[in-house]
Amino acid sequence: MTIAKIKENIYYLSAKDWNRRLFDELIPLPDGTSYNSYLIIGSEKTVLIDSADPRKEEEFLADLQNIGPPKIDYVVANHAEPDHSGSIPKVLDRFHEAKVITTEKGKEIMTDLLLIPVEKFQTITDGETLSLGDKTLQFIHAAWVHWPETMFTYLQEDKILFTCDFLGSHIATSDIFATDEARVYVAAKRYYAEIMMRYRKIIQKHLTKIQELEIDFIGPSHGPLYDRPAFILDAYKDWVSDTCKNEVIIPYASMYGSTEQMVHYLMEKLMEKGITVKPFRLTVTDIGELAMALVDAATVVIASPTVLVGPHPAVVYATYLANALKPKARYATVIGSYGWKGKLIEHISGMIGDLKVEVLEPVLAKGRPKEEQFKQLDQLAESIYQKHKEMALT
Repeated sequence: MTIAKIKENIYYLSAKDWNRRLFDELIPLPDGTSYNSYLIIGSEKTVLIDSADPRKEEEFLADLQNIGPPKIDYVVANHAEPDHSGSIPKVLDRFHEAKVITTEKGKEIMTDLLLIPVEKFQTITDGETLSLGDKTLQFIHAAWVHWPETMFTYLQEDKILFTCDFLGSHIATSDIFATDEARVYVAAKRYYAEIMMRYRKIIQKHLTKIQELEIDFIGPSHGPLYDRPAFILDAYKDWVSDTCKNEVIIPYASMYGSTEQMVHYLMEKLMEKGITVKPFRLTVTDIGELAMALVDAATVVIASPTVLVGPHPAVVYATYLANALKPKARYATVIGSYGWKGKLIEHISGMIGDLKVEVLEPVLAKGRPKEEQFKQLDQLAESIYQKHKEMALT
């Protein structure tokens, strides 16, 4: 654990999970992660904001005891997901008078997930404030960033915004603040891509909402704090904007080389036209890298051989992921190969219903690609080039 006084009577507690490599049995964690909470000691009331993942519960409680608050009057639960709320029951065991402050939806979820009695909750409305004596908390509802109960907490006098998952990064570091901005930028973009991107339009509204606040620090519940808030806020404004980049990503699998030959040929033709191309061989790629590429790309080309009349299983997974994350890409298509029969296009088309894209002409080869398919790939490259040019992509 890391304990630091970030301002007078305001403490940062961070449980470092250096060796965790998978989150929710789904998301790769190449840099581990951390679970941050914050203790605010007011002249009249003391508040704990969020807690820690249960796997770090003992460390978290020991550090809370080391700070030694005589009491905790409130536990603010900005988000009900167990990696932040999971240690709250143990906090309530030690501080019997404490109330859990959250949204009405947060109360509902935590009574189900953590079995906290309903009488322990104090629900708040959007914009409601709570006095700690010499300090004032303001609660800002932020539904669907990235669960329906999410909220932010703003400490008015000290101008600190506590955002829980929002603006966070899965990274374990000894730095309290985001001093290595290049490294944190990549981790934060990966976090946005994997967790937040689906809610891009909603996040646009929440960014507008918090722009009205004076913010000196941002305290997320994963990764380092931001003492230069513009760094992460500007990054998010870019990621959630409607502007795509002049980029094509090609997630692909290839069993006997035919599909890979088509991928390489298309890549060369696109690069000749000044388009940035990012291929991802799905049997070996880090799926988080693919998610990050989806943040900016204007076009997605899904490339697959046919396996039992449908796409390769790795392509199925990547296509499902892309559809779930709902990137802002404008165009998509399919290229690939088959042996004797297949429904590659039909299967993939049926999996991307959430993507608001224009579907470009697919290219399929029976066996090895031949002159006809190479001409079709030439046409596809030209079509992508013209589409990007029309959109005036950056």
